[in-house]
Amino acid sequence: MQEVHRRSVTLVLGGVRSGKSRFGLEIASRSSAVCFVATARASDEEMNRKIALHRAERPPHWQTLEEPLDLAGAIAANEAHSDLLLVDCLTLFAANLMEAQGADAAAIADQLAALCRAIENAHCSIVLVSNEVGSGIVPAYQAGRHFRDLLGEINQRMASIADCVVLMVAGLPLAIKGSAEGLR
Repeated sequence: MQEVHRRSVTLVLGGVRSGKSRFGLEIASRSSAVCFVATARASDEEMNRKIALHRAERPPHWQTLEEPLDLAGAIAANEAHSDLLLVDCLTLFAANLMEAQGADAAAIADQLAALCRAIENAHCSIVLVSNEVGSGIVPAYQAGRHFRDLLGEINQRMASIADCVVLMVAGLPLAIKGSAEGLR
């Protein structure tokens, strides 16, 4: 008999190199039809290397979708034929959103509302990976403060939707909301 998994939304937060992406991959590895939604843009040679390393970590049978900006559309277009969507990461999505929308708060709010609706309406499980930037120093520049505030808002909105929120510290998952049991 095939095991039936309940649809869930998991938000995986943490600092740089805390194990967020690895944990997201572990969660996704338990599903058969995975769509990996990558938000990174290959902007320079260093980023090209990082993207290549991340691709090599994923099973070849997973679908990979590179979508830096329209996460709502990516979720809506792929949720019907996926058991799980893994979005890595909301941090780069926030940077891409700022670059595309600038200071247009209404356009950003519309995109975030569409993302929330897409996640809430999805019929598959979703894992979202994001950096926790609210524990650091206050950025010296206005753009840095705007980025920190935007990502903080995105993380709060995703956490309110999520069934489970996990904070990664030194590679260890700490459940902040729900339970991390059964995710590994």
